[in-house]
Amino acid sequence: MSLFGNNMPSDESSAPLMTSSSDVQDQVNLVGQDTILEGTIHAESNVRVSGQIHGTLEVKGKVLVAEEGTVEGDLVATDAEIAGEVQGEIHVKERLVLKSTAVIDGLIQTGRLVVEVGAEFTGECKMGEPTAEMHELDGERGPGMLSEDDATPTAEVPEEVPRA
Repeated sequence: MSLFGNNMPSDESSAPLMTSSSDVQDQVNLVGQDTILEGTIHAESNVRVSGQIHGTLEVKGKVLVAEEGTVEGDLVATDAEIAGEVQGEIHVKERLVLKSTAVIDGLIQTGRLVVEVGAEFTGECKMGEPTAEMHELDGERGPGMLSEDDATPTAEVPEEVPRA
């Protein structure tokens, strides 16, 4: 007789659940509204932030910062949609959407940018070529990144041009 009416033989009920790679891609990791996380967070799948993150958020999927969510630190992702507040650097490989309630203070580097009316942004925005942080999401070495065997950077630093 099984506990709680489980009539499966013991070898079937204790077998680990198998997940496919598509299940991981469909998964959403949630930082709840009254949750504060500090440090570096790495995720293979999507992340929704309704609470607070103090540190670095690196996601191979999509990041959604809800209206009540805040990120104080760096955000690195393939795609992102921000309705809350981010203070720090944002590196998005493909598409970044700033919703009408978004408040951003810092650097944005993205492939494509969509800004809704009402979004607030203070800082600098660069679009186009991916940064080293974006290449790290794919596990590849980007411009200016060092390999373990390199003694010098792979990109040259241009001379500063005086402003008129």
